[in-house]
Parts: sequence; structure tokens; C-alpha cells
Amino acid sequence: MTLHPKYITDETGNKSAVILPIKEYDKLMEELEDMEDIRLYDEAKKTDDGSRITLDEYMKKRKAKNG
Repeated sequence: MTLHPKYITDETGNKSAVILPIKEYDKLMEELEDMEDIRLYDEAKKTDDGSRITLDEYMKKRKAKNG
């Protein structure tokens, strides 16, 4: 992805902020969210013990727990 940032500088010329076109910002945020999803998936996969339950089983347990 190519970004076209514009920088805001302070009185001494140090960069203090950046401005991106909204489409670039949205694409950047989307890619960050995708990376976070991948990280969470990888983390969950490490702790996966292989056990599964059906939706019906889950709903029965939930109903029993919540009354």
C-alpha cells in the first residue's frame, strides 16, 4: 500500500502530526484490523485442545446456566 502523508511540524521543524487522505486512512485501518484478527486466530489456535460442542449443546448449557 502506498501512503501519501502530509506532516505537520512544530516551530522547530519537528514532525508532530500526520494527515492522510481518508481512503488511505481507511485502508490502513482495515489492514490493521486484519492483522489483529490473524494475531487473535493464531493465539486461539495455540490453545485449541480440539474439543468441540454443537450449537444445540451450547444453547442447552447456556439456557441451564441462565435459567
